[in-house]
Amino acid sequence: MPAGENAIVTISLCEASVDVFVSYLGNLSALLDHASAYARAKNIDPAILLSLRLAPNMYDLTRQIGEANRHAVVACALLAGQGPHPFPDAEPDITELKSRIAAAIDFVQGLPRGEIDSAGDKEVVFTFKNGATRKFTGRSLLLTFSVPQFFFHVTTAYDILRHAGVDLAKKDFLGPPR
Repeated sequence: MPAGENAIVTISLCEASVDVFVSYLGNLSALLDHASAYARAKNIDPAILLSLRLAPNMYDLTRQIGEANRHAVVACALLAGQGPHPFPDAEPDITELKSRIAAAIDFVQGLPRGEIDSAGDKEVVFTFKNGATRKFTGRSLLLTFSVPQFFFHVTTAYDILRHAGVDLAKKDFLGPPR
């Protein structure tokens, strides 16, 4: 390309949502494997790790993982024009959290890619747990709300485990090169 010219790079909404969420949900599941191994090695109840939080007013590890799942599932469902995959309200253990992550991955991968890709200018309505709603375009939902929320919760889950002493490194957060 001649100097001074700009290349236009395109990325689909599906690549920016489903593909990103699937990769990092897989990494999150692997973090739980590390947590489980740590609990066995230290002879502690894994439920102790799941109840840890970084500050008194923050969600615990279980809820951080649940929120990461929720933001991935709800965002992709809204973009695809479908209802989100429901998760049980019961308090999960590590095995159940891994199962919920796998279900989230299966759900978002099963959504119609074409519907997601064409939702950039579509109006979508995100409903918060308290019932409040916020309108977005598909693109703004993804880029200004759901992806940042997702990464906040995945990062916080990683940080909780690191703070607890689980032997993790940045490569565990990032996962294998793709």
